[in-house]
This record gives sequence, C-alpha cells and structure tokens, in this order.
Amino acid sequence: MKLLTFLAERFDWKPFSQTLEDAATNYQPDGMDDAVVVFLHIEQRDLQEDRYNSVFRKVLKHIKWLANKKEFRNVVLHSFAHLGGDNATPDDAEAWMNVMSERLQNTGYQVKITPFGWFSSWDLKVYGDSLAKVWKEF
Repeated sequence: MKLLTFLAERFDWKPFSQTLEDAATNYQPDGMDDAVVVFLHIEQRDLQEDRYNSVFRKVLKHIKWLANKKEFRNVVLHSFAHLGGDNATPDDAEAWMNVMSERLQNTGYQVKITPFGWFSSWDLKVYGDSLAKVWKEF
C-alpha cells in the first residue's frame, strides 16, 4: 500500500474520461473543503489474508492521525495506481476503498471517493505546513 496524502484547503475534481468499461457513468464534478486527500495505490499483496487487516488498520490510523493535525472531519479517497506497479484488480481496489470509506464514516468522518474508473481533472489547494504533504508506504 502506498499513500500520498495532503491536508487540503480545497480539493475539486471533474470526471474527464472513463478508463474502465464497467465504471459507473453518473459521476458529477464534486469537491471538499478542509479535507485529508488520500491518493492510494492498493497492491495485490495488500489483499492477502496475512496482510489485509494489518495494512487496513495502519492506513486507517494514518488518515485519522493526519486529520487530527488540523481537526479535519473530511476525507477524500482517490485511487491512484500510478504510485506503484503491483496493482490490485480494479474490483478489489474499489471494494477496499468502499470498506475504508464505511469504516471512516462509522467513526464520524464525512468521506467522498473520487470517480472510480475515470481520469479526472483536479484543483488541489494544499496547506503549507510540512505535514500537509505526506508519503507513506505500508
């Protein structure tokens, strides 16, 4: 699992082109203020039974830790397979993100997932402090 996280003043996205044939097509432009923006690369090995729970907990803990630095309650999850080479299947990656979203929502976070299976244009405004841009690998 590779993460590139940002403490964003604002993150907007607009679906640009569909990359997966079976991706949903009802996406609209959207965005979120004061959010932890998480670009994630879910690797096939992250889904193995001996790693899944450990990696999941570490990612969850990292997102919450970062959110608490600015007392944010908003999170954006964005699949970004360009961070690595051993990609999980699209179905598995999307399912993992949905489980993470649900877990965060159950603990009081508002979560949005960018259009899965689409390239999107972005407008990302990141705070300037050093923790506003964090790379992590689990």
